[in-house]
Amino acid sequence: MSWTRRTAAIGAGDTVAYSRTWLQSTGQVTGDVPFARGRVKSLIPLGSMVLAEIDWNTPDLPERVNVKNLSRVKDGQVMDRDP
Repeated sequence: MSWTRRTAAIGAGDTVAYSRTWLQSTGQVTGDVPFARGRVKSLIPLGSMVLAEIDWNTPDLPERVNVKNLSRVKDGQVMDRDP
């Protein structure tokens, strides 16, 4: 995967997971949420933020999530954009 693709913004069709930083900041390091994966159906601009509408593989997760709280997933690897 090219550097450009790894650092590109999340888009429709991408497979995503919650970012490591967000999980740690909310104390969710065990359970179902850290292992949840989903496919972005669409992006919804909302003022200065962008929400991703996600079809999760785990029940009871919110359908819309701020893209800043997500990381792209590729072939079992998380492409975390966190510093």
